[in-house]
Amino acid sequence: MSMSFHFKFIPLTFIKKEEEIRKQIKNTIILKHFFDKHERSLKLCDVIESTQYGYNASAQKSGRNKFLRISDITDGKVKWSSVPFCDCKDESTYMLNSGDLLIARTGGTTGKSFLISEPPSLSIYAGYLIRIRANKESKPAFINLFLNSYAYWSQIVSLNKGEFRPSINANKLKNLSFPYCTDEEQSDAIKLSKGVKVSGYDQLEVKIARALSGYDSCKNMLSECLAQQENVKLLYKSILSDAIQGKGTENWRKNTKFEPANNLFNKVYSQKLELISEKKIKKEKKLAPVLNNTVPFLIPDNWEWVRLGDLCSKTGSGSTPRGGKSAYIEQGIKFIRSQNVYNDGLRLSDIAYISDEIHKKMQGTKVQPHDLLLNITGGSIGRCCIVNTIFDEGNINQHVAIIRPVFTLLTEYLHIVICSSYFQNEIINVQTGAGREGLPKNKMDNILIPLPPEKEILEIKKKVKLSIKLLEQLEREVLYSEIESKKLLISVINESF
Repeated sequence: MSMSFHFKFIPLTFIKKEEEIRKQIKNTIILKHFFDKHERSLKLCDVIESTQYGYNASAQKSGRNKFLRISDITDGKVKWSSVPFCDCKDESTYMLNSGDLLIARTGGTTGKSFLISEPPSLSIYAGYLIRIRANKESKPAFINLFLNSYAYWSQIVSLNKGEFRPSINANKLKNLSFPYCTDEEQSDAIKLSKGVKVSGYDQLEVKIARALSGYDSCKNMLSECLAQQENVKLLYKSILSDAIQGKGTENWRKNTKFEPANNLFNKVYSQKLELISEKKIKKEKKLAPVLNNTVPFLIPDNWEWVRLGDLCSKTGSGSTPRGGKSAYIEQGIKFIRSQNVYNDGLRLSDIAYISDEIHKKMQGTKVQPHDLLLNITGGSIGRCCIVNTIFDEGNINQHVAIIRPVFTLLTEYLHIVICSSYFQNEIINVQTGAGREGLPKNKMDNILIPLPPEKEILEIKKKVKLSIKLLEQLEREVLYSEIESKKLLISVINESF
């Protein structure tokens, strides 16, 4: 009675090339054929001479021996001219020969293998690798075929289930299930893996072709999902762009009476003067007027171009407490960093805390409800969120800026502007620093803002909110399609195994 073996398609983060994934699928189907054909299977130890851990030493720029490490193996290839050296005191134990197989025994690429072919003379290998060497009854290329199949990976992943740091040792390797094959069958399997037609395997070749066709169909579905996700992103950008150019409210303007934006700007200016006279905010240097020849795009006649700083009672970044991270405590005042700021709101799962004493010393950057927080440095520069009305107390570090509109009416609208492609491009254009990854206050304050009339701001917020709600529904549907497509792909491949 034939034994039955079941293997699983395992998505591996370090195998990304389609050609490589297709090879793994093909190899698994070939091996499954031989597992099912014979009444017995082997262990890996039955087809190899030995296992040997690598040599522990520091890499050198020069030396007697080429010293091959995991990091030197990229996309199944080794650039021997770039491999460092060492001086090995036991060359006979660690010497590499053609046909040797190396397997990574720890880390993110645990289980990944490499077939040695014509290594430089006196080459050896490093300690995080295990060498296996085929015995006289086995072909290195056939063992390599096994090591590049889901028949192998199913077992490796199963051995590391629940492990925080994946690893494999020589004993575990030796006990992996391996298909029994005659010498001729090993040769046939190697040829089939390379796509060579072999007499007597017509049904197997049809099965391989069907599985790869199913895989390609599922991948096409996934590609369509990814394309739809990109379309959702483009739609989002388009909604914001139309909003800040007045295109989304064009029909509304034709049928509505309202005061021009200049009236709103005058209200903002008067309120700032009142706040200064009450000593609630400091008087700052007046920003330059906006010249017609400097505006980035056309806006409706009753709108105004203004500068960001003119609409705000406060702008500016925070600072890092003395002592840096050592000043953080387990509970206290929320200390907001760039990793907490996202366009859809604050994410507080990894929020830091500072003492009330430090918070009082940093009173100039206390966060308030309706504030806008903008990341002004690093890879997340430009991300911006609105601080909601139920926020209690917090402060910010030097990578985050507060933008506090004079009127809360402006908060949501300014968030729309800041998240738009226009403002994001302005950030790129005006930022400074060694890596061009910094937006200073003076540059930020001077970024131009298209200001609509007061009533139109309310209409823009309403229309954008509705559009974003519909877009989020579409995004959820696309995400669901992607998840289902991935499930289908796994199911289709597993049925072939």
